[in-house]
Amino acid sequence: MVAPRLIKILGAALLLCPPLAAAGQANVLKVDIRPVDHRPGYFDVDVTVKHADTGWDHYANRWEILGPDDKVIATRVLAHPHVNEQPFTRSLSNVRIPGEFTWVKVRANDLVHGEGGRDVTVSVPHP
Repeated sequence: MVAPRLIKILGAALLLCPPLAAAGQANVLKVDIRPVDHRPGYFDVDVTVKHADTGWDHYANRWEILGPDDKVIATRVLAHPHVNEQPFTRSLSNVRIPGEFTWVKVRANDLVHGEGGRDVTVSVPHP
């Protein structure tokens, strides 16, 4: 019979080639936001992301800062996988955050799932 042999072959293929989704979603672990000296309304932001990057086909490819209106204020593109560096922290300088925003949300995205992992909401340290 062909069917039992085909099932064995497909089963072996699944064991040898795990699905790309096995890396899960990208999660924001920590956000540090600091006012830029002598530039009111501008901030430097450090974001720590954790994602089980597997390589170029599935890695955390960006994080975004969103205002209370859920509109993207700024985006930090992550240009390569961080397979051997988990979690990792990347920065974005001189981010303009409107004075009326008392908090912002930071979310991370990956190539397979897009957004959907753990977000972090932080207060904006206005003087």
